[in-house]
Amino acid sequence: QVQVVESGGGLVQAGGSLRVSCTASGRTGTTYAMAWFRQAPGKERQFVAAIMWSGTETYYADSVKGRFTFSRDYAKNTVSLQMDSLEPQDTAVYYCAALSPGLPFTLGTMTRLQNYVGWGQGTQVTVST
Repeated sequence: QVQVVESGGGLVQAGGSLRVSCTASGRTGTTYAMAWFRQAPGKERQFVAAIMWSGTETYYADSVKGRFTFSRDYAKNTVSLQMDSLEPQDTAVYYCAALSPGLPFTLGTMTRLQNYVGWGQGTQVTVST
């Protein structure tokens, strides 16, 4: 069982910045590739960004490339998504997820919801015009 806990989010005007973070805890010694997804009202959950367990490789959805930055802090056992130049279409509930250990870190793997073994409760991000 993997527990994922998110923090951050909130309300910001278009062009502003927000940061969301999460921690994942599971079996002792197990490290996880992590990802953020988001879900707007009436829409399917969509992939936003992913980071390898080592923090050395990342993937981003085209819609957020150049605006969002995914990073890992091993000392705090935390991953964070820095969101800059936010747009109203970024408004959604953001979910952090832990990838099932052993799966390859590829874009195809990271974008499939069924490959994740732990999900956070979600945190609201609202961008006003």
